[in-house]
Amino acid sequence: MVISVLAFAGSPRRHGNSETLLDYLLNSLQADEEVVIEKYALSDVDVKPCRGCNVCEKKGECVIKDDFGTLAGKIESVDIIVLSAPVYCLGLCAQAKALIDRMQVFRSRKYVLGMEIVPPEKRGKKTGVFISTAGQDWDWVFDAVIPTVKCFYHLAGVKNRDVEYLMVNNVDAKGAVQAHPDAVRLAEESAAAVLKKVRMLRSGE
Repeated sequence: MVISVLAFAGSPRRHGNSETLLDYLLNSLQADEEVVIEKYALSDVDVKPCRGCNVCEKKGECVIKDDFGTLAGKIESVDIIVLSAPVYCLGLCAQAKALIDRMQVFRSRKYVLGMEIVPPEKRGKKTGVFISTAGQDWDWVFDAVIPTVKCFYHLAGVKNRDVEYLMVNNVDAKGAVQAHPDAVRLAEESAAAVLKKVRMLRSGE
């Protein structure tokens, strides 16, 4: 059975540390013959910031006409959502935050209009991985981004317990993560964990 993966490279800089870590994970996932991956670089797609107009509370649709409309459908339907984003000034970079803010339409559909977001066959069976890198070596450098990421996954229909976190600090210069002694292993472990979780959820365990 196909396991669909939707991956977002959130950094404004292509092929930097967070996207490299993402690619390590995707390469590991791709080794599984059931996995089908779609990857989008948020710097290459048009996802405008949320306007806060609240029209979605009435119509269940966003008035902004850009690439988020297509991405939203994929977020609803896939099995695994992977979001990678570096830490900028102790928060998510703007590209990733714009994507998450546009999830307001999901919130309006579910909590204001009482609509179902996830297809019936996928409810309670979706998983996610959040990948991040930071230049600072502080233990707490990722603390501020985690609540925002949890909100993203919650609105996408992924329960907190079904999200894996792959976060590597003290990698500042472009390409620094490639010299990290544990980066590949950690990515492979995260890939294995999320695949195991998907299969357990499908089986009802």
